[in-house]
Amino acid sequence: MKLRSLLFVPGDRPERFAKAAASGADALILDLEDSVVPASKPAARAAIAAYLAQERTRVLFVRVNPLDSGLIDDDLAAVLVGRPHGLMLPKAEGAPSIAALAAKAPGVPILPVASETPAALFQLGTYGQAREHLAGLTWGAEDLPAAIGASTSREADGSYTDPYKLARSLTLFAAHAAGVPAIETVYPDFRNLDGLAAYAARGRRDGFTGMMAIHPTQVPVINAAFTPSDEELAHARAVVELFAANPGAGALQLNGRMVDAPHLKAAKRLLASG
Repeated sequence: MKLRSLLFVPGDRPERFAKAAASGADALILDLEDSVVPASKPAARAAIAAYLAQERTRVLFVRVNPLDSGLIDDDLAAVLVGRPHGLMLPKAEGAPSIAALAAKAPGVPILPVASETPAALFQLGTYGQAREHLAGLTWGAEDLPAAIGASTSREADGSYTDPYKLARSLTLFAAHAAGVPAIETVYPDFRNLDGLAAYAARGRRDGFTGMMAIHPTQVPVINAAFTPSDEELAHARAVVELFAANPGAGALQLNGRMVDAPHLKAAKRLLASG
């Protein structure tokens, strides 16, 4: 499934579902966790179940509550009958968490939020053991500082402090090590579309393949950032064609620059994503 943009929608706001679906997001994340207060969770489960029963125009994930919340069994009882395309698991802690959820929801792809507890960071290397259950891997920088007593995850200019740069990097490498999509976290300032564009561009530059959104206005910016341009595609095709014409070569020259095996691999990856 293509996952350039994944838009969160609170599960207790069903009046927003249609607008979210019309945003152009590749996937919606119908939320039962942080955006829904405890008293509203039963209504949110019912609203999501009703929406899953309708004809679909988008990939639909459901963010369930954490495994240790005492709420996840009720979440699954409500939504699995509607066959969501996937489940987002917050506060995941590596392959053991994925195995535990896969046992409760067999055959449903799982998108873990892989950096929300201190223990989670030490389990990032285990996701390859559960790759057959994964839809991707993503991270977040909101729950972790609260878990360790940090005052913030960001510098005054909005950039991440060093501990959260580390969490981001480790999640990125863990996703690629497991062979699954690496999904960048949200950009909270939804009114700052220029800032979002720069943030999403950095994400793609660094190796993320998609990004989560919290508002419909963010979706076109994210889609544009994670869609190869015509120039990029043309260059990638030229690299592939050059090596195809010179099968014994280890390094070649293209437009005045040397290209070798890593460039060929990157070109093939880009063409596959486009």
